[in-house]
Amino acid sequence: MSNPSRIPDVTPSPQDNERARVTLAHKWSYRLLGAVAIPLGRDDLDDELRVRLDALCSMLHAEPFATAPIEAAGADLATLGHLGKFGLRCTTEVLGKGLLALPEFQPVSRYAERIALAMGALGTGFTGANAESVLVQQESMQRSLLKAVRDANWNLKESQARFNEVVTSSTNGVLIVGLDGRLLQVNAAIGQILGRTSEELTGTPLLDLIEPSFVETLRESMTDLAAGRTERFRQSQRLLREDGDSAPVTLAASLLRGADDKPMHFVVVVEDGTELALLQSELQRQALHDPLTGLPNRQFFTTQLEIALRKADPEHGITVFHLDLDAFGMLRDSFGGRVVERYLQHVTGRLKALLAAEKVMIARFGGDEFGVLVENTANTPGIDTIMKSINEDLTAEPTFVDGHGVSASMSAGVVHRPGSDEEPLDVLRSAERSLRRAKKGRRGQWELFHAGQDAEERRDDALAVEMPAAWENGEITVRYRPVVRLSDGAVTGVEAEFHWDRPESGALDHDRCADLAEQTGLILPLGGWLLRVAGGQSTWWRQRGQFDQPLAVRLTAHQASDADLVSRVVEVLDQIGVPPEQLMISVPGGVLSVPDAADNVAVLARMGVLTAIDDFGMGPLDFGLLAADLPVRAVRVARGLVKSRSPYVVALLPLLQERGVSVAVEGIDSAEQAQWWFDAGADFATGDHFGVARTPGDFLQELELR
Repeated sequence: MSNPSRIPDVTPSPQDNERARVTLAHKWSYRLLGAVAIPLGRDDLDDELRVRLDALCSMLHAEPFATAPIEAAGADLATLGHLGKFGLRCTTEVLGKGLLALPEFQPVSRYAERIALAMGALGTGFTGANAESVLVQQESMQRSLLKAVRDANWNLKESQARFNEVVTSSTNGVLIVGLDGRLLQVNAAIGQILGRTSEELTGTPLLDLIEPSFVETLRESMTDLAAGRTERFRQSQRLLREDGDSAPVTLAASLLRGADDKPMHFVVVVEDGTELALLQSELQRQALHDPLTGLPNRQFFTTQLEIALRKADPEHGITVFHLDLDAFGMLRDSFGGRVVERYLQHVTGRLKALLAAEKVMIARFGGDEFGVLVENTANTPGIDTIMKSINEDLTAEPTFVDGHGVSASMSAGVVHRPGSDEEPLDVLRSAERSLRRAKKGRRGQWELFHAGQDAEERRDDALAVEMPAAWENGEITVRYRPVVRLSDGAVTGVEAEFHWDRPESGALDHDRCADLAEQTGLILPLGGWLLRVAGGQSTWWRQRGQFDQPLAVRLTAHQASDADLVSRVVEVLDQIGVPPEQLMISVPGGVLSVPDAADNVAVLARMGVLTAIDDFGMGPLDFGLLAADLPVRAVRVARGLVKSRSPYVVALLPLLQERGVSVAVEGIDSAEQAQWWFDAGADFATGDHFGVARTPGDFLQELELR
């Protein structure tokens, strides 16, 4: 048996990761050279940033993940050149977006938090190193100040001039503080930080300018400095402004001694931290918001959803929508990225306007997906009203973007009034599942989450995930069902089917197995395996004269539209030795609107393979099948229509016979059903009445008993 590991691996190759990193490093270099002064040429900077990017990616992949190495990398980045705040902003903008787009960090939901934390750590390390550099400069300035004060004992005028030259022009606040803690002299910069004049500050106790909760920390540090237990200190502080607000600052202080080495006064340098705080706030905002639309991202939405669940109104609760733009791929492929981006911005604006009357949070999850959290009130419209207003607004008239008229409906999965004890991620998963149900074959629809339905889908998902291992362990086998001619009951063919024998919960039939494998893509390797096994069994029977009738194999929609279907069939025919005319392949009728599927059917028919259409009678495509010149030998009436004895299908049977197309019915359970469909004009049938799906040996024994 083939190994299910043959499922195509979508993990990006090392070459893909390498190219993506080179591109990102090149963009980083280009942006830095345009923003700051760096003593490196373009090529050298590209190489330098590539090394740093590789190291950063390794840190993001590291287990366990830690931010300390990234802070160190940020500190080292500060040594690259005169980057300053513009270089840091440029770096975080490029990496914050670029890392999320690298193939190695897909899916984004797995790495988004790490990348957000990494950007913060990078900024922290950079600003820390940058501040340390400033401290070195300040210490140099302090040494100049010390010399100036010592010289004051010899020449006060010269000392005053030096102070005015060095301190007055400084952008940092500089304070000369007496041993009693009062300000003796200040420069203009500290006045600008606090919103006071130098004259107002002179004589004021330093501790009176400190936010009360920070006073004791500064008092202890000043005491240690005066006692000689420390030479200098540096700490974060908050100064009180004239308007009552507080200013975040970094305060560095040292003790100035006289010629006799006795303490004279303190020199305090104050660095305004407002800009740094704003930068950190902006980095945090960028990490929690979508850069294109400005909406909160999934991470922020999830956090707010958790709060809303706990505080929801017990009577009205909340409602969560997972919205998805229909035909988004067509819009992108037809008009390109610029038009699509502007249309997404338009959709964002319309959603805000349509829901403006509600207490609502709108987020962009990525791509064409949006999340909406509504905190319901007695006046909140119903879900159907909200969805109708959204789709009417978006589809009533096209929106013109760069000369292109764009219009698209939205589908939605909805969770209404989830319990306050539910986890946010569970609520979002439920909304996403409901969205998938809403989009099955429809557009502009919404689906409400139901707990029972969700539990059933979870069971299906669990089964689908288990299938590869079950196949590997031999639990999935091929069984055979007779195809019978209704006129005389003769066996005219054999149909190969999946059979999954699950010891703990019973067996699953062909249709169930095919549906589960279709969900994960396992159907391609599993379906190829069935064709090889059944083809080999058919050849074995034929060579021994035991059974010499055509083999029938049903394909799913995914298999029928597979670009490699014909080559797979040819490979089996060559390896197993099955004559083309001894193989019948049937495909779902609904998939023939896909060009690849119709081409596959036509090519197989030209090769001599018998072709058939499944699920006949299920819709308007039936008329197209009759009118089109499709090379099909048979149609199979949908199982659900067999018991109902659909008059619609019966009316079509004569038209099929005129075209020389045979009609088969499946799911015949009784002799009375078989007779009715024979009288109606059907040619062949399968079903438990004629024989259940059996192992090869049991199938032959059943034939002998006929």
